[in-house]
Amino acid sequence: MTKEIDFYFDFISPYSYLAHLKIKKTKNINFNFKPVLVGGLHNLQGITAPAFIKPKLKHMISDCDLIAKKDSFNFIWNTKFPINSLNIMRGYLFVNNENKNLYLNVMFDAYWKDNLDISNQEILKSLLEKCKIDSNIFFKEIKDLKIKEELKNITQDAHDKEIFGAPTFVVNNKIFWGQDRLEFALDEYNK
Repeated sequence: MTKEIDFYFDFISPYSYLAHLKIKKTKNINFNFKPVLVGGLHNLQGITAPAFIKPKLKHMISDCDLIAKKDSFNFIWNTKFPINSLNIMRGYLFVNNENKNLYLNVMFDAYWKDNLDISNQEILKSLLEKCKIDSNIFFKEIKDLKIKEELKNITQDAHDKEIFGAPTFVVNNKIFWGQDRLEFALDEYNK
């Protein structure tokens, strides 16, 4: 069995994006990307999302800016935050393994670097083109019951593990919540 770090993420989570950028700089570690609907996790856990609590949202925006500046990441708070990420998250499950990294990079960057509304179908079509994905097939396949159930099951499984937000890292059955916990997950991985 290959040792790995499970990375639970949602494209609409700014902290997932910042964690993703940190992961890209990490060498010789196996990450297993686990797409979840962070809104679904919040509902299952009975949590009000930070986006709907004004003081928390204000802090979150400035916190993400601080992190991005410190780490020299190109980051812009998306003016359309939050969006419905359902189609994009299902899309990650549909995309073949050869295109998953490209899909991750294109979608994350489009939302958190380029300030695009990736829930807009026309914008999404152009992003899919960048990923060399046929948009007609994409929009058909993300409605497939198997894809729908897989995303639902991963989100439910995350909830059952007591994961309540994104990003979350799980290694050796230990949970590390937040982009700033990657180093602790790496320490656990290297034990």
